[in-house]
Amino acid sequence: MLQNIRDNSQGWIAKTIIGIIVMLLALTGFDAIIQSTSNSRNAAEVNGEDIPLTSVSAAVDVQRRQLIQQFGKDFDASLLDDKLLRKSALDALIERTLLLQGAKDSGMAISDAALDQLILQMPVFQIDGKFDSARYDQILQQQGFTRMQFRERLKQDVLISQLQAAVAGSNFITDAELQAFVALDKQTRDFASRKIAAAPQATQPKDDEVEAYYKQHGERFMSPEQVVVEYVELKKDVFFDQAEASDEELQELYKKEIANLAEQRHAAHILLEVGDKLNDEQAKAKLEEVKQRLEQGEDFAKLAKEVSQDPGSAGNGGDLGFAGPGVYDPDFEQALYALKQGEVSAPVRSEFGWHLIKLLGVQAPEVPSFDSLKAKLEREVKAQQVEQRFVEAAKQLEESSYEASDLSQPAEELGLQVQTSAAFGREGGEGIAANRQVVQAAFSPEVLEDQRSSNAIELDPDTVLVLRVKEHKKPALLPLEQVSASIRETLAREQAREAAKVEGETLLAGLRKGDAQGEGWKVVQAASRSQEGVEPEVLQALFRMPKPEAGKPSYAGVSLNNGDYVVLRLDGVGQAQAELSEEEKVSYRRFLASRAGQQDFAAYRAQLQEEADIERF
Repeated sequence: MLQNIRDNSQGWIAKTIIGIIVMLLALTGFDAIIQSTSNSRNAAEVNGEDIPLTSVSAAVDVQRRQLIQQFGKDFDASLLDDKLLRKSALDALIERTLLLQGAKDSGMAISDAALDQLILQMPVFQIDGKFDSARYDQILQQQGFTRMQFRERLKQDVLISQLQAAVAGSNFITDAELQAFVALDKQTRDFASRKIAAAPQATQPKDDEVEAYYKQHGERFMSPEQVVVEYVELKKDVFFDQAEASDEELQELYKKEIANLAEQRHAAHILLEVGDKLNDEQAKAKLEEVKQRLEQGEDFAKLAKEVSQDPGSAGNGGDLGFAGPGVYDPDFEQALYALKQGEVSAPVRSEFGWHLIKLLGVQAPEVPSFDSLKAKLEREVKAQQVEQRFVEAAKQLEESSYEASDLSQPAEELGLQVQTSAAFGREGGEGIAANRQVVQAAFSPEVLEDQRSSNAIELDPDTVLVLRVKEHKKPALLPLEQVSASIRETLAREQAREAAKVEGETLLAGLRKGDAQGEGWKVVQAASRSQEGVEPEVLQALFRMPKPEAGKPSYAGVSLNNGDYVVLRLDGVGQAQAELSEEEKVSYRRFLASRAGQQDFAAYRAQLQEEADIERF
């Protein structure tokens, strides 16, 4: 083999490859190769700070989960453009990195203790108003975070919020600005309007117009693409009758069930944090003094209210309630489980500071009898057997369906029936076609074009099916007779809209020349920007019109969504005279400050982007 390699290395192919490598080295140098290697794990670099590819992938996964949650379980995640998601995720990470750098440069910070209190006080992690560790872990798991990842993310969010508040909060509104905005907002209009109604019912499109529209817009009159599928459905519950649970299995499971029961310990503590005010030695020494006061007969609960720096428990005398193993810091828990009821520990160090711990009570687990759990245990044993059989049967159904020319044989092997769906299109339908995975599989190239059976599709945790296309109805141009009525309606609306517009613009041109006003005008005095009984399109056009010259009204026209055309005559511009209350002034000032603050923060973000050294890999 070595000789073959040696011989081949002398060939023209090898020499050509070596020549290309030498050329690349000459053009780019070893630094480029080293840099390329070092950046292979990063997506971008922002002012010297790396953004790893793993962070981008994690952000994409979060985006995808959020979209699926937003649009429901039937949302087709395959429709998401992965490139667009990655670009969006990377853009967001770059901006987040810039903001965090800005927060750091501005001296923003939050202590670990404050972060812990923020987590404890978040309602989403509470049950009956108290922080619940199990709920905390459950929600983090659903969101794809570990505890450390969530703490870091929350810390970043707090720093960015501090930065935004600092930038946006520095804005203020002068009295002149407030008065100018209020004057503009409270402006009124004296106007009159004349509506030219569109009359589709009075319009009769001609046959040649209908035919021309049909030919020009043929893509609008195609029959929908549809499929009819045959399918075999497998349900988990059919296997329960086949499952059995022996006494030995039930007894073994019962032993495991009661073995997991643990005693609950009722703890109270006094906490001193280590930080700027107290160093490690000072905090411990102060707790030793507190311990001496306890030994002299002082009440633990009163001392906790006086001394403890845990805002979550100090007010309750340091009471932490009942908890089992795995809830507290390991050193805290070890000290707690070494105590007898009523005893107080020596000072104990944890990641939160120094503690004195008192054991208030012990709650022994209640052990249920075998008979009380037998029905539950039997369901669990059978459920394990059913799950295994269900998985095996689903795999058998998928494999035999893939190899068979139709679904009759796989159905017969498992004692199932072949069912047929109603016709449905790519938008889905009723029955199994209401499931997006079914629609996606039915219209996949493998099933639709190659005429294969689909993979096993999970409708829900207890149901899977395999399908095969029985009939494919391709899109076809519908006959003119079938769609002519809808075309006539469309043309009638369009022609009526155009006729109303032409009539209105003719009237408008005459008015501007000084023609007589005519009849049919509706007069409104002192209309506000939110005037009731006036169409929004009319109000928008009205408040865009220039102020009329002395003695001469100004005119404008606007088409409404229903096809009507409205000619507007602006007679005058006024001002609401009502004096603003203090509450209204505060509301206006808050609105303007918030809007200006958002603009300032947007400008700050743009400045960070402009001044940053950003390199994407």
